[in-house]
Amino acid sequence: MEDTSQNYPSRFRRVENLHIVFWLFKDLSWCLHLRILGALMIVPTFVVSIAITWRTRHMVAELCHNVAVTFWIIANSYWMLCEFLHVEDKPLGDHLVMKHLAVVPFLLGIGTLAYYYLYYRLTRERAQPSAL
Repeated sequence: MEDTSQNYPSRFRRVENLHIVFWLFKDLSWCLHLRILGALMIVPTFVVSIAITWRTRHMVAELCHNVAVTFWIIANSYWMLCEFLHVEDKPLGDHLVMKHLAVVPFLLGIGTLAYYYLYYRLTRERAQPSAL
């Protein structure tokens, strides 16, 4: 995969801007307890996130950040649904409740960015100091 993040096409930006609109409506619905709209907005928010990730798959920096955003949307949507269904504090064990499962996709997103910044970029810098 070649990292061409400096040449990010403007057509991707238009899709990202649409993605932001969907995401804002989803989170606004969460804030206002508009359960049906919030739940419905998960679909376009997630689908557009996957589309953006797929379109940027050849640009390592963009791919890693978009994968992390997708995991963030999954965690955020799960947490929202837990609250809408009033199960966020339902026990799963001694110290775990339902909303704590959102930690898994959050950590996967952090792991994706850790890979990019702590491994991929560092190994590229060592191989080609002027490339980044």
